[in-house]
Amino acid sequence: MGDDAMRMMALAPVLILAACSGAPQAPVAGDAYVRLAAVPGRPAAGYAVLHGGAKDAALVQITAPGVARIELHNSRMTGNGMMAMDAVKAVPVPKAGTVKLAPGGFHAMLFGLPAGVTPNGKLPLTFRFDDGSAVEVPATVIGAGEAAPE
Repeated sequence: MGDDAMRMMALAPVLILAACSGAPQAPVAGDAYVRLAAVPGRPAAGYAVLHGGAKDAALVQITAPGVARIELHNSRMTGNGMMAMDAVKAVPVPKAGTVKLAPGGFHAMLFGLPAGVTPNGKLPLTFRFDDGSAVEVPATVIGAGEAAPE
């Protein structure tokens, strides 16, 4: 057997393990929750953790049954020390990276929640990415003053 063949045989287990690693090919979402507004009729906020797949991607949409509209937003500090919130078209999710949709940063605003969405319930959120992939995650619903789920 030649040197090249021996090298290939020695590398085979490494290549097989790399191919079978737990790294997702497409982005995934998890740990989702929705914080209801303190004032009825106002938008709720949605949070989650996004894990990048095999290549850079972007979260472009979140949907939920019965919710009139969901917008992606980003919070930022202004020059005068006030927080501002801007709608964004997408949330970048780097290859094999982690992005948190969290208070004070990227998050979702849910407008027109159905009456049946109440604290201690679940609301299925579908996260759609620019590569065409989508993942549905059951979001825990919490009241305005409640601590975030762990």
